[in-house]
Amino acid sequence: MGKRLDRAWRIVATGFCFFVFGLGGLVLGLFCVPVLLLFFRDPRRRLRASRFIVHHFFRFFIGLMNFVGVISYELTGMEKLQRPGLLILANHPSLIDVIFIISLIPQSGCVVKSALARNPFTRGPVHAAGYITNDAGLAMVEDCRVHLAGHETIVIFPEGTRTPLNGEIDLQRGAANVAIRCHQAITPVSIRQSPRGLAKGQKWYQVPPAPMHFVIRVHDDLQVDPFSDGGAPEPLAVRRLNAHLKSFFEQESGRAAS
Repeated sequence: MGKRLDRAWRIVATGFCFFVFGLGGLVLGLFCVPVLLLFFRDPRRRLRASRFIVHHFFRFFIGLMNFVGVISYELTGMEKLQRPGLLILANHPSLIDVIFIISLIPQSGCVVKSALARNPFTRGPVHAAGYITNDAGLAMVEDCRVHLAGHETIVIFPEGTRTPLNGEIDLQRGAANVAIRCHQAITPVSIRQSPRGLAKGQKWYQVPPAPMHFVIRVHDDLQVDPFSDGGAPEPLAVRRLNAHLKSFFEQESGRAAS
């Protein structure tokens, strides 16, 4: 009986959290952005202010989910995220991974699905923070190059979508392209979640038997020059790096050992 009540509570609490998130996204889009346009004429200062607001909004949301008992989490190596100009790559087991990572970094850009830029509940934060959509091909790489050249941090989820419930990780080459073409070291972030929830193919109300527990670890930087050793052309270096990242994230998620 207690387990059934706990699960029922987490369904209600999850719905409440997403209601708050949706409402906050609408408020950001309808009110915060126009106000920032009034107070910050300089585009760079306005962007920094927007990202600061989005960061704290996401931090509040994660804190709310933790407070109501929907999630718990452990964080390791967070001090490595406080440096400017990082290229952060992370695996993507759940719907809230983007929110989780951005909540840890006061100033960060992010590559997101283009659908988020059209969704009425998420387009406010996406546009306000100047996030890059992942459907622009080489233009996305160039956008990331400009941000990194300006010592801005960029977060990319190389899978492009959430990891399916079977745990199989399939990386797109966009993130590896950015790293190789920009000659940018990678700061890998592994996200391990147990039990799985808010995964690809799951509805928000399909909560797991117990609260979702996240273990988020920031690893040492991965230098990309070795993948171009011997004067390897960029496409080959990208394939080498992508294969390495796939193996790395499989091992860190526990997939390789299963």
